Amino acid sequence: MDAGRLLERVSFDLVVGTPDGSGGEVRAWSQQFTCWAEFIYSRGSEAVDAARLQGRAIYKVKVLASTETKAITTDWRLRTVRRGLPSGVGADTLPGNRFNIREADAITDPAWVYLVVELGAAV
Repeated sequence: MDAGRLLERVSFDLVVGTPDGSGGEVRAWSQQFTCWAEFIYSRGSEAVDAARLQGRAIYKVKVLASTETKAITTDWRLRTVRRGLPSGVGADTLPGNRFNIREADAITDPAWVYLVVELGAAV
């Protein structure tokens, strides 16, 4: 097991609902845990969304397998801790760049969890 390439500190977030006091709920991202990861650039692409060309970056991410990382699904998101927006975006005050998790593989290798993430795409 080569953990020497886990150079990027990342956090994993999940959408949670909290009561709003009038019978509804407010949904917001909540940080679940933080760990070290290895990013491997996979490819870039361009997609036309709403008649605008948008660049997207796709990365493969490798994290050590644990009870926490094995629970990650495509409903979660990944954030960089040391890079990106220090005060978040709008009401989402969590710092860092946001990546949507497109694939999560916790079964191929018992020592690692492999993720395919995308930067610059809608959730």
